[in-house]
Amino acid sequence: MAVTSTIEYCTDRDLQDIYPHIAEYDLKRRLYNWVLSGSDKYYIRNSGLVTKLFVDGKDAGSAQSSYGDVGTNEEWFYDSTSDTVWFVDTAASPNTKITEAGDDWATIKTRFRRKASRLIESHLDNRLSREVLKDREGNYPEIIVHITALQTIILLLKAHDPNNEVIEPFKSELDEIIEGLKAGTIVLPTSISGDSSKGVIREVSVNAASDLRPIELRGNYSGIGYELIKVYIDTDEGGIIGTSKMTVVGKTTASLKAQTIINSEVITGDFQNLGIGNMKIRWSGDNVITAITTVGDEYEIECWGSALDTTISSVGSVRMTRS
Repeated sequence: MAVTSTIEYCTDRDLQDIYPHIAEYDLKRRLYNWVLSGSDKYYIRNSGLVTKLFVDGKDAGSAQSSYGDVGTNEEWFYDSTSDTVWFVDTAASPNTKITEAGDDWATIKTRFRRKASRLIESHLDNRLSREVLKDREGNYPEIIVHITALQTIILLLKAHDPNNEVIEPFKSELDEIIEGLKAGTIVLPTSISGDSSKGVIREVSVNAASDLRPIELRGNYSGIGYELIKVYIDTDEGGIIGTSKMTVVGKTTASLKAQTIINSEVITGDFQNLGIGNMKIRWSGDNVITAITTVGDEYEIECWGSALDTTISSVGSVRMTRS
Protein backbone atom coordinates (compact mmCIF):
# COMPACT_ATOMS: atom_id res chain seq x y z
CA MET A 1 0.00 0.00 0.00
CA ALA A 2 1.40 3.43 -0.95
CA VAL A 3 1.18 5.57 2.19
CA THR A 4 1.64 8.80 0.24
CA SER A 5 -0.87 7.89 -2.45
CA THR A 6 -3.19 10.63 -3.72
CA ILE A 7 -5.72 8.14 -5.13
CA GLU A 8 -9.35 8.90 -4.28
CA TYR A 9 -11.79 6.01 -4.50
CA CYS A 10 -14.92 8.20 -4.52
CA THR A 11 -16.11 11.46 -6.04
CA ASP A 12 -18.22 14.45 -4.98
CA ARG A 13 -21.22 12.81 -6.60
CA ASP A 14 -20.73 9.68 -4.50
CA LEU A 15 -20.78 11.78 -1.32
CA GLN A 16 -23.88 13.59 -2.49
CA ASP A 17 -25.64 10.33 -3.35
CA ILE A 18 -25.18 9.02 0.20
CA TYR A 19 -25.77 12.25 2.13
CA PRO A 20 -27.32 15.13 0.14
CA HIS A 21 -26.76 17.55 3.04
CA ILE A 22 -22.99 17.12 3.08
CA ALA A 23 -22.43 20.64 1.70
CA GLU A 24 -23.58 22.00 5.07
CA TYR A 25 -20.34 20.75 6.63
CA ASP A 26 -17.70 22.79 4.81
CA LEU A 27 -15.77 23.29 8.10
CA LYS A 28 -15.34 27.06 7.77
CA ARG A 29 -15.41 28.88 11.13
CA ARG A 30 -16.59 32.38 11.85
CA LEU A 31 -14.18 35.11 12.93
CA TYR A 32 -15.67 37.60 15.40
CA ASN A 33 -14.77 40.83 17.19
CA TRP A 34 -12.42 42.56 14.82
CA VAL A 35 -10.49 45.38 16.47
CA LEU A 36 -9.68 48.56 14.57
CA SER A 37 -6.00 49.47 14.35
CA GLY A 38 -5.49 52.67 12.37
CA SER A 39 -7.95 54.00 9.83
CA ASP A 40 -8.94 50.79 8.03
CA LYS A 41 -6.79 47.95 9.35
CA TYR A 42 -8.40 45.41 11.68
CA TYR A 43 -7.09 42.46 13.66
CA ILE A 44 -8.17 39.52 15.81
CA ARG A 45 -5.78 38.02 18.35
CA ASN A 46 -5.88 34.31 19.24
CA SER A 47 -7.65 33.72 15.95
CA GLY A 48 -6.28 30.22 15.39
CA LEU A 49 -4.63 29.16 12.15
CA VAL A 50 -5.99 31.01 9.12
CA THR A 51 -4.91 29.55 5.79
CA LYS A 52 -7.73 31.09 3.74
CA LEU A 53 -10.01 34.04 4.51
CA PHE A 54 -13.56 34.41 3.21
CA VAL A 55 -15.63 37.60 3.40
CA ASP A 56 -19.38 37.23 2.83
CA GLY A 57 -18.66 33.92 1.11
CA LYS A 58 -16.02 35.39 -1.21
CA ASP A 59 -12.43 34.19 -1.19
CA ALA A 60 -10.26 37.11 -0.08
CA GLY A 61 -7.31 35.74 -2.02
CA SER A 62 -3.86 34.71 -0.89
CA ALA A 63 -2.36 36.03 2.31
CA GLN A 64 0.30 38.72 2.12
CA SER A 65 3.89 37.82 2.92
CA SER A 66 4.10 40.01 6.01
CA TYR A 67 2.18 42.44 8.20
CA GLY A 68 3.85 45.36 6.43
CA ASP A 69 2.45 44.27 3.06
CA VAL A 70 -1.16 44.58 4.25
CA GLY A 71 -2.42 47.96 3.06
CA THR A 72 -4.91 47.64 0.19
CA ASN A 73 -8.61 46.86 0.65
CA GLU A 74 -9.29 43.18 1.54
CA GLU A 75 -5.62 42.30 1.86
CA TRP A 76 -4.86 40.14 4.86
CA PHE A 77 -2.08 38.39 6.74
CA TYR A 78 -1.92 35.73 9.45
CA ASP A 79 0.91 36.12 11.97
CA SER A 80 1.58 32.64 13.35
CA THR A 81 3.98 33.97 15.96
CA SER A 82 1.34 36.08 17.71
CA ASP A 83 -1.64 34.06 16.42
CA THR A 84 -3.15 37.22 14.94
CA VAL A 85 -4.97 37.77 11.68
CA TRP A 86 -4.88 41.24 10.06
CA PHE A 87 -7.37 42.49 7.50
CA VAL A 88 -7.93 45.76 5.63
CA ASP A 89 -11.46 46.97 4.92
CA THR A 90 -11.76 50.48 3.52
CA ALA A 91 -15.54 50.33 3.13
CA ALA A 92 -16.86 49.21 6.51
CA SER A 93 -15.95 47.27 9.62
CA PRO A 94 -15.58 43.51 8.98
CA ASN A 95 -17.77 43.09 12.07
CA THR A 96 -20.68 44.01 9.81
CA LYS A 97 -19.82 41.14 7.45
CA ILE A 98 -19.49 37.37 7.65
CA THR A 99 -15.77 36.63 7.88
CA GLU A 100 -14.65 33.02 7.96
CA ALA A 101 -11.40 31.07 8.11
CA GLY A 102 -10.91 27.74 6.37
CA ASP A 103 -10.19 26.12 3.03
CA ASP A 104 -12.49 26.26 0.04
CA TRP A 105 -15.01 23.41 -0.07
CA ALA A 106 -13.38 21.65 -3.05
CA THR A 107 -10.00 21.52 -1.27
CA ILE A 108 -11.59 20.19 1.93
CA LYS A 109 -13.43 17.42 0.13
CA THR A 110 -10.31 16.39 -1.75
CA ARG A 111 -8.29 16.23 1.47
CA PHE A 112 -10.92 14.19 3.29
CA ARG A 113 -11.53 11.83 0.35
CA ARG A 114 -7.82 11.05 0.20
CA LYS A 115 -7.66 10.51 3.95
CA ALA A 116 -10.71 8.23 3.78
CA SER A 117 -9.13 6.28 0.91
CA ARG A 118 -5.97 5.63 2.96
CA LEU A 119 -8.09 4.54 5.94
CA ILE A 120 -10.05 2.09 3.78
CA GLU A 121 -6.79 0.65 2.44
CA SER A 122 -5.57 0.21 6.00
CA HIS A 123 -8.80 -1.53 7.03
CA LEU A 124 -8.45 -3.98 4.15
CA ASP A 125 -4.68 -4.27 3.98
CA ASN A 126 -4.65 -7.83 5.30
CA ARG A 127 -7.11 -8.69 2.51
CA LEU A 128 -5.70 -6.63 -0.40
CA SER A 129 -2.05 -5.91 0.53
CA ARG A 130 -2.11 -3.21 -2.12
CA GLU A 131 -4.07 -0.26 -3.43
CA VAL A 132 -7.49 -1.15 -4.81
CA LEU A 133 -7.30 -1.84 -8.52
CA LYS A 134 -9.71 -0.59 -11.16
CA ASP A 135 -11.63 -3.10 -13.26
CA ARG A 136 -11.08 -3.48 -16.99
CA GLU A 137 -13.65 -0.74 -17.64
CA GLY A 138 -11.55 1.72 -15.62
CA ASN A 139 -13.81 1.86 -12.55
CA TYR A 140 -13.12 1.13 -8.90
CA PRO A 141 -15.31 -1.62 -7.40
CA GLU A 142 -18.65 -0.10 -6.39
CA ILE A 143 -18.39 -1.46 -2.85
CA ILE A 144 -15.03 0.32 -2.39
CA VAL A 145 -16.48 3.55 -3.78
CA HIS A 146 -19.39 3.25 -1.36
CA ILE A 147 -17.40 2.60 1.80
CA THR A 148 -14.88 5.33 0.94
CA ALA A 149 -17.75 7.79 0.55
CA LEU A 150 -19.15 6.60 3.90
CA GLN A 151 -15.74 7.07 5.55
CA THR A 152 -15.37 10.55 4.02
CA ILE A 153 -18.79 11.61 5.28
CA ILE A 154 -18.03 10.28 8.77
CA LEU A 155 -14.74 12.24 8.87
CA LEU A 156 -16.44 15.44 7.73
CA LEU A 157 -19.27 15.07 10.24
CA LYS A 158 -16.85 14.34 13.09
CA ALA A 159 -14.71 17.35 12.20
CA HIS A 160 -17.80 19.54 12.30
CA ASP A 161 -19.46 18.00 15.37
CA PRO A 162 -18.18 14.73 16.95
CA ASN A 163 -21.53 14.26 18.70
CA ASN A 164 -23.61 14.50 15.53
CA GLU A 165 -26.27 11.78 15.76
CA VAL A 166 -26.08 11.21 12.00
CA ILE A 167 -22.61 9.66 12.37
CA GLU A 168 -23.72 6.43 14.03
CA PRO A 169 -25.88 4.95 11.22
CA PHE A 170 -23.16 5.69 8.67
CA LYS A 171 -20.52 4.12 10.91
CA SER A 172 -22.64 1.02 11.51
CA GLU A 173 -23.06 0.49 7.78
CA LEU A 174 -19.34 1.05 7.17
CA ASP A 175 -18.30 -1.41 9.89
CA GLU A 176 -20.70 -4.05 8.59
CA ILE A 177 -19.37 -3.82 5.04
CA ILE A 178 -15.71 -3.84 6.11
CA GLU A 179 -16.34 -6.89 8.27
CA GLY A 180 -18.00 -8.58 5.31
CA LEU A 181 -15.03 -7.81 3.06
CA LYS A 182 -12.60 -9.15 5.62
CA ALA A 183 -14.64 -12.29 6.25
CA GLY A 184 -15.14 -12.97 2.56
CA THR A 185 -18.93 -12.74 2.68
CA ILE A 186 -18.66 -9.64 0.48
CA VAL A 187 -16.44 -10.19 -2.55
CA LEU A 188 -14.70 -7.63 -4.73
CA PRO A 189 -15.15 -8.18 -8.49
CA THR A 190 -11.37 -8.37 -8.83
CA SER A 191 -11.01 -11.01 -6.11
CA ILE A 192 -10.43 -14.68 -6.83
CA SER A 193 -12.75 -16.88 -4.82
CA GLY A 194 -13.07 -20.62 -4.51
CA ASP A 195 -15.73 -20.65 -7.26
CA SER A 196 -14.07 -18.21 -9.69
CA SER A 197 -13.19 -21.18 -11.91
CA LYS A 198 -16.93 -21.71 -12.50
CA GLY A 199 -17.06 -18.51 -14.56
CA VAL A 200 -19.35 -15.51 -14.82
CA ILE A 201 -21.54 -14.73 -17.88
CA ARG A 202 -21.83 -11.13 -19.04
CA GLU A 203 -23.61 -9.51 -21.98
CA VAL A 204 -21.32 -7.73 -24.44
CA SER A 205 -23.69 -6.80 -27.24
CA VAL A 206 -27.22 -8.24 -27.35
CA ASN A 207 -30.09 -7.17 -29.60
CA ALA A 208 -33.15 -5.88 -27.74
CA ALA A 209 -35.33 -8.41 -29.57
CA SER A 210 -33.29 -11.38 -28.32
CA ASP A 211 -34.90 -13.37 -25.52
CA LEU A 212 -32.96 -16.62 -25.89
CA ARG A 213 -29.74 -16.26 -23.96
CA PRO A 214 -27.20 -18.20 -21.84
CA ILE A 215 -28.47 -18.50 -18.28
CA GLU A 216 -26.38 -21.15 -16.54
CA LEU A 217 -22.87 -22.57 -16.38
CA ARG A 218 -21.66 -25.91 -15.07
CA GLY A 219 -18.19 -27.30 -14.42
CA ASN A 220 -14.86 -25.55 -13.86
CA TYR A 221 -12.14 -23.93 -15.90
CA SER A 222 -9.13 -26.15 -15.30
CA GLY A 223 -6.76 -24.21 -17.53
CA ILE A 224 -3.85 -22.06 -16.41
CA GLY A 225 -4.36 -18.49 -15.27
CA TYR A 226 -7.11 -16.26 -16.64
CA GLU A 227 -9.59 -16.88 -19.44
CA LEU A 228 -12.13 -14.62 -21.14
CA ILE A 229 -14.33 -16.70 -23.43
CA LYS A 230 -16.36 -15.13 -26.23
CA VAL A 231 -19.71 -16.73 -27.09
CA TYR A 232 -21.65 -15.31 -30.04
CA ILE A 233 -24.42 -16.10 -32.50
CA ASP A 234 -23.11 -16.84 -35.99
CA THR A 235 -23.89 -14.81 -39.07
CA ASP A 236 -27.25 -15.80 -40.61
CA GLU A 237 -27.78 -18.46 -37.97
CA GLY A 238 -29.89 -16.62 -35.40
CA GLY A 239 -33.18 -18.23 -34.40
CA ILE A 240 -34.87 -20.49 -31.89
CA ILE A 241 -33.59 -23.47 -29.91
CA GLY A 242 -32.68 -26.19 -32.37
CA THR A 243 -31.87 -23.67 -35.10
CA SER A 244 -29.69 -20.94 -33.65
CA LYS A 245 -25.96 -21.68 -33.56
CA MET A 246 -23.26 -20.48 -31.22
CA THR A 247 -19.52 -20.14 -31.68
CA VAL A 248 -17.09 -20.16 -28.75
CA VAL A 249 -13.73 -18.37 -28.91
CA GLY A 250 -10.98 -18.73 -26.31
CA LYS A 251 -7.47 -17.46 -25.69
CA THR A 252 -4.17 -18.26 -27.37
CA THR A 253 -0.72 -17.84 -25.88
CA ALA A 254 -0.70 -14.30 -27.27
CA SER A 255 -4.24 -12.98 -26.96
CA LEU A 256 -7.73 -13.36 -25.47
CA LYS A 257 -10.82 -14.19 -27.56
CA ALA A 258 -8.59 -15.23 -30.44
CA GLN A 259 -9.04 -18.96 -31.14
CA THR A 260 -12.26 -20.72 -32.13
CA ILE A 261 -12.99 -23.64 -29.81
CA ILE A 262 -16.59 -24.51 -30.73
CA ASN A 263 -17.65 -23.64 -34.26
CA SER A 264 -21.33 -23.12 -35.17
CA GLU A 265 -22.89 -25.59 -32.76
CA VAL A 266 -26.69 -25.78 -32.65
CA ILE A 267 -28.16 -24.52 -29.38
CA THR A 268 -30.15 -27.37 -27.83
CA GLY A 269 -31.38 -25.86 -24.56
CA ASP A 270 -29.52 -28.55 -22.60
CA PHE A 271 -26.02 -28.24 -21.13
CA GLN A 272 -23.46 -28.03 -23.94
CA ASN A 273 -19.67 -28.17 -23.84
CA LEU A 274 -17.73 -24.93 -24.11
CA GLY A 275 -14.53 -26.72 -25.07
CA ILE A 276 -12.76 -25.45 -21.95
CA GLY A 277 -12.15 -28.15 -19.35
CA ASN A 278 -15.49 -29.58 -18.25
CA MET A 279 -17.33 -26.26 -18.51
CA LYS A 280 -20.82 -26.35 -19.98
CA ILE A 281 -23.42 -23.72 -20.89
CA ARG A 282 -27.21 -23.81 -21.03
CA TRP A 283 -29.47 -21.45 -23.02
CA SER A 284 -33.11 -20.63 -22.29
CA GLY A 285 -35.75 -17.95 -22.67
CA ASP A 286 -39.11 -16.82 -21.35
CA ASN A 287 -40.72 -19.23 -23.81
CA VAL A 288 -38.39 -22.06 -24.85
CA ILE A 289 -40.42 -22.66 -28.01
CA THR A 290 -40.44 -19.16 -29.43
CA ALA A 291 -37.47 -17.43 -27.75
CA ILE A 292 -34.94 -16.24 -30.33
CA THR A 293 -31.39 -15.03 -30.66
CA THR A 294 -30.21 -12.37 -33.11
CA VAL A 295 -27.21 -12.57 -35.40
CA GLY A 296 -24.25 -10.95 -33.68
CA ASP A 297 -25.48 -11.41 -30.11
CA GLU A 298 -22.31 -11.64 -28.03
CA TYR A 299 -21.57 -12.75 -24.48
CA GLU A 300 -18.39 -13.35 -22.56
CA ILE A 301 -17.49 -15.74 -19.78
CA GLU A 302 -14.77 -14.65 -17.38
CA CYS A 303 -13.05 -17.29 -15.29
CA TRP A 304 -9.86 -18.07 -13.41
CA GLY A 305 -7.97 -21.36 -13.32
CA SER A 306 -8.97 -23.65 -10.45
CA ALA A 307 -5.31 -23.97 -9.46
CA LEU A 308 -4.93 -20.25 -8.73
CA ASP A 309 -4.64 -19.16 -5.11
CA THR A 310 -7.82 -17.53 -3.84
CA THR A 311 -7.69 -13.99 -2.46
CA ILE A 312 -10.71 -14.45 -0.21
CA SER A 313 -11.72 -17.13 2.21
CA SER A 314 -15.12 -18.73 2.29
CA VAL A 315 -14.23 -21.14 5.09
CA GLY A 316 -16.53 -20.93 8.10
CA SER A 317 -17.54 -23.00 11.06
CA VAL A 318 -20.83 -24.74 11.73
CA ARG A 319 -22.01 -25.69 15.20
CA MET A 320 -23.51 -29.18 15.23
CA THR A 321 -25.91 -30.30 17.94
CA ARG A 322 -27.86 -33.46 18.59
CA SER A 323 -31.60 -32.92 18.40
